[in-house]
Amino acid sequence: MRVLVPDAAAGGADPILEILKKYKTIAMVGLSSNPMRPSFGVTEYMQSAGYKIIPVNPNEKEVLGEKSYARLEDVPEKIEIVDIFRRAEEVAAVVDSAIRIGAKVVWMQLDIENETAAEMATAAGLTVVEDACILIEHRKRLRQLHS
Repeated sequence: MRVLVPDAAAGGADPILEILKKYKTIAMVGLSSNPMRPSFGVTEYMQSAGYKIIPVNPNEKEVLGEKSYARLEDVPEKIEIVDIFRRAEEVAAVVDSAIRIGAKVVWMQLDIENETAAEMATAAGLTVVEDACILIEHRKRLRQLHS
């Protein structure tokens, strides 16, 4: 796991905890309605933990009771975290969109890393998390999140 915090942001002791406490709207890019896919389980957990979930997948109409959008730019509300369930080579295009819509955090799930896209995002002022599962990181910090 790697966390990149933009120069202007004051880095705390645990930037992941700060992200999870501060931001509550998450666009899940690549979310599938197939319950066997990791994206479905992760999203279901984050939704049950109280986060607003926005599916982003051109192949889905609705996932977990939420309307799905083809692109980040199509979402009519403010997105804080862009959680990416796409292959590493597809991350740069998602990061471009995340920058355009004014997201605060780009989160690449386990085994997803793209150094060029990560540097592009931090240069634009976004915090970047690479190669980390938001569900696992949330569970690790449950006590601190509810204190």
